[in-house]
Amino acid sequence: MNLLQRLLGVGKTEAPQPDILFGRYSDAYKNKLQLAAWNEAMALFDAGRPMQAYRQFFIYLRDEREESLQWRDAGDAIFFEFQQGSRLITGKADAQKVQASSKIAKVDDLNVGFLRRLMEQNYALKFCRYALSPDNHLVIAFDTSALDGAPLKLLQALRELALSADKQDDLLLDEFGSLQAAEGPPEIPIPDHEKAIKYAYIRREIENAFAEIDRGQPDPAQVPGGYAYLLLGLAYRLDYIVRPEGYMMELMERLHQIYFTKQEQSVQNKLQAIRKELQKLLDRPQEAVCKEMYRTRSTFGMNPPIGHDQLVSLIEGELPNMDWYYNQHYEALASAVPRYIAGYALFHFSPPPPVRELLHLFFQIFEQDIFVELGFSLQYVAADKELQTRTILREIIRIRDRHVSDYPAVGQINTQLLDFSTHVRFARSYLEMIKLLNL
Repeated sequence: MNLLQRLLGVGKTEAPQPDILFGRYSDAYKNKLQLAAWNEAMALFDAGRPMQAYRQFFIYLRDEREESLQWRDAGDAIFFEFQQGSRLITGKADAQKVQASSKIAKVDDLNVGFLRRLMEQNYALKFCRYALSPDNHLVIAFDTSALDGAPLKLLQALRELALSADKQDDLLLDEFGSLQAAEGPPEIPIPDHEKAIKYAYIRREIENAFAEIDRGQPDPAQVPGGYAYLLLGLAYRLDYIVRPEGYMMELMERLHQIYFTKQEQSVQNKLQAIRKELQKLLDRPQEAVCKEMYRTRSTFGMNPPIGHDQLVSLIEGELPNMDWYYNQHYEALASAVPRYIAGYALFHFSPPPPVRELLHLFFQIFEQDIFVELGFSLQYVAADKELQTRTILREIIRIRDRHVSDYPAVGQINTQLLDFSTHVRFARSYLEMIKLLNL
């Protein structure tokens, strides 16, 4: 243990923390055994040995931490099943064919509305299709001949099937009353008090953002970009901390799409549309919101892995935009920019593990109140709002030490760059510190 670690108290036993997950599941973090299995699967398939390739493929796909995937090798066939959120996907792979499907909902009445919706969805799918099963279930299915069933195709197809099934079941059940829930894997409940704390946090954060807009300092019509950072950063933060399923998860994605895909609209109109969507969440009954708070097991993540150079581009492109707001003493908008950057990176990508932990620490610092309410013993910010320098540095050193063997560059993390004089300056310097990691 070096002198800095002794001074900061690194190595002391910490109190156990609550078992609460944050952020979306990612399958981007494969270990060496999984990566070797992938290379072996590709080589075996190219050599004309599909069954051996599929055995290696499922080794690659299985995340031991999640325990969401099981398979049974029957010699001439592999029977598999895996979980993706609230859905169970089952399938079979043999030397002739690979097939997989998932039940989404039970159908009692062939409603024209949802049938039209699924026809439209079929056009958007690349590998799979929606269909009706003989036992009146709406299913999403995929099949391919083994001759054309390369591991890369299976990976893309099963990902599409799993993510679509998990997303559409909640949305269709919420919109069409004629559908009934299909049986799926058991949900892992979270305590009612945790749901209540998260629900109160959702309301508090949205209402605070609305109040900041209505205060009009500065005028949203004059500097709409600052309020875009405020509302989008809010959406990403809620998604990360609450980790919702169903309607709220889809709403967070819709807010992102409103801003980034509707290029014909002005920023002011986009902000109005985002505010209306957030108001819908406020108007939604507490019971309905809390019903979509539960833990699940997943096999596929929604977010692609990101190289550090992409994160550098994000920080360099957005962080300077906070300076004008800070110089004009609009601290709420200035602080919204780094929160937006951290939230965007975790909402849209899967950063390297040390960066993910550093971004998680960012939220623990700036959203300490909700973490403490959830039962975490954090002391990064004192009661008088002063940043606790030693405690923050100690946790950064811990993150460095956990990852330095796999990511040697993290050993060069430069905490001397951190400016603890104000919260806004610290947020800026913290992201600058992350940016300079040469991962």
